[in-house]
Amino acid sequence: MLTYKVQPKGAVSPGMNTCQGCMIDVIFRNALDVLGPDTVLVIPPGCAAQFSGCGPEASVTVPGIQGNLENSAAIATGIARGFRHQGNEHTHVVVIAGDGGTVDIGLQSLSGAMERNENILYICYDNEAYMNTGVQGSSSTPLAASTTTTPAGKPVNSKDLIQIVMAHHVPYAATASVANIPDLRRKVEKARDIRGCRVLHVMSPCPTGWGYPPAKTVEVAREAINSGAWVLLEYEEGKIRLGKKPSDLGHVEKYFALQKRFRNADEEDMRRAGAHIAERYAWLEKMAAL
Repeated sequence: MLTYKVQPKGAVSPGMNTCQGCMIDVIFRNALDVLGPDTVLVIPPGCAAQFSGCGPEASVTVPGIQGNLENSAAIATGIARGFRHQGNEHTHVVVIAGDGGTVDIGLQSLSGAMERNENILYICYDNEAYMNTGVQGSSSTPLAASTTTTPAGKPVNSKDLIQIVMAHHVPYAATASVANIPDLRRKVEKARDIRGCRVLHVMSPCPTGWGYPPAKTVEVAREAINSGAWVLLEYEEGKIRLGKKPSDLGHVEKYFALQKRFRNADEEDMRRAGAHIAERYAWLEKMAAL
């Protein structure tokens, strides 16, 4: 049994040692506050592994398991089916994984769980690279962003996770951002009360990998929304609902200027990125109008 010298006020212990400016602990605290103590976590290796611990310790007061990068959704499926076999329909089985363990390595496992409509909640915190292993590029890394494996800037656009999720016709999916915590909490609450496979895709900027002062995290996340680089939406019962239209749609100059990872981006890169953002949003508007 875990004991704390300072009792946590929620499901996450005090004194978490995430990097300065990192909002993963804010995602954890808010998600678990909404979900409540009747929750089991599945956390693969990654930045969030600090919460499941590196040994006999843990930073959360709910039970869970740290598995492998490629099988988080499969582990969650097994736990959820075990509960169902026992007649337990109330415990929330939740995966919290990064973009590397979701959009890349864990996508096959997640796709299978979505196809079968397993009764799990999958939360992807997206910092758009493999941050805890040296800032290598992932499929979530956007066009023109520098990483240790794309030092001159990534030459192609990122994989669109939410469209992949919607193609599986899950009962509920949504995007969220650390720039809008009330919206995040509302979407976690909605996902909590729906049965079947639910997926939340949350933008979580990384000061270390993106190259900005730690105090600027919320500003960077907010500018991603303003430019349309990150779109807030919900997908429920086959229908898309968009949040407020980006105020500066397709204009990425300010967003890029806030981050050193775009220091090699030239005018053509910004034009291409802006055009892709505008085209994607226009497609989403058409889908939302159906």
